Amino acid sequence: MTAAPVGTAEAAPTGAFDPAAPYRLAESVSLRPESFGALVYDFHTRRLSFLKTKPLVRVVEALAHHDDVHGALTAAEVPDDQRDQYLRALAGLAQAGTIQPR
Repeated sequence: MTAAPVGTAEAAPTGAFDPAAPYRLAESVSLRPESFGALVYDFHTRRLSFLKTKPLVRVVEALAHHDDVHGALTAAEVPDDQRDQYLRALAGLAQAGTIQPR
């Protein structure tokens, strides 16, 4: 049995993270580059969190410049065998409000 691809209309309930859609960093969020990746601060919630790798920071920054999440992953040169891991991380960032649909 084969699982449905992540981001298909059947696999993504309304409001769920959809990698086929365009995203961006939330307007209330600021990234501060660090040697490990970036500090993430949300000015509305006052929540501080971290992006633990520089490649993930590149993906998050690329989101605003691409028609979908897959384009940002390609631009950030994420290898195919790591894309599911990045999609899970981005889904968590969307759920936390760090990134949002545009």
